[in-house]
Amino acid sequence: MTTHTLETPEADIVYDVHGPADGPPLLMVGQPMEATGFRTLASYFPDRTVVTYDPRGLGRSVRKDGREDHDPVTQAGDLHRVIQALGVGAVEVFGSSGGAVAALALVTAHPEDVRTLVAHEPPLVGVLSDADAAERAGKAFRDAYQARGFGAGMAAFIAMTSWKGEFTDDYFAQPAPDPAQFGMPTEDDGRRDDPLMSDRSLAVSAYQLDVDALKAAPTRIVIAVGEESVDVMTGRAAIGTAARLGQEATVFPSHHGGFLGGEFGYAGQPEAFARKLREVLEG
Repeated sequence: MTTHTLETPEADIVYDVHGPADGPPLLMVGQPMEATGFRTLASYFPDRTVVTYDPRGLGRSVRKDGREDHDPVTQAGDLHRVIQALGVGAVEVFGSSGGAVAALALVTAHPEDVRTLVAHEPPLVGVLSDADAAERAGKAFRDAYQARGFGAGMAAFIAMTSWKGEFTDDYFAQPAPDPAQFGMPTEDDGRRDDPLMSDRSLAVSAYQLDVDALKAAPTRIVIAVGEESVDVMTGRAAIGTAARLGQEATVFPSHHGGFLGGEFGYAGQPEAFARKLREVLEG
């Protein structure tokens, strides 16, 4: 692996290149997850050049513009610069969660950059039939974070993202979840800068698809959903995104983090996931 830094006036973008330099690179994109989250998945592509990176303001990619928000359109611009720096033409992209949203923004703005995009569970609230209720549920976990800190916010986030089906009155009638039940800290550390728990990443879930631009792009776009998450918010959003593009979501093994090893205590089925990803990329 070699590590590179792409210097721009607004941020220094750090990216890693894994493996042999032959064939179109496979770019793996997360948000707010950094490059470290793709180590296990990348290991299953020893025959490919895999590129991972830290989004601006996260991990090693230091911002210089004084901003703290995370916007998929801005991230798409950074991805375009990384692809240009690689100097090999169009690449293949696997985008996870917020990274899938940024990858869709990339194809919208720079369709010539991407041969195939596999967008895994983009958490787009606007494509949900219960979008207003989903926005309310999202506000609730952010409010819990602002009021009581990380543990309370993350417990509410887990409750939201594990709820099956639409967000009904039964969902909102539930008592606030106990952070200890999820192994989360019960004490407030005073910080309010978490990129997931704060409102800094609202632009990700609020991103509006440009359906016409995506359909007109030469890029082959595959929307993916985990077999275990088809009924929860991110899975329903993937299915809704696919429907907007006139397709059905492609089912992948495991859940929202199905490609993860044991890095974050949320292991999926990375070997099976990688096998499915390879199959999809090979078309």
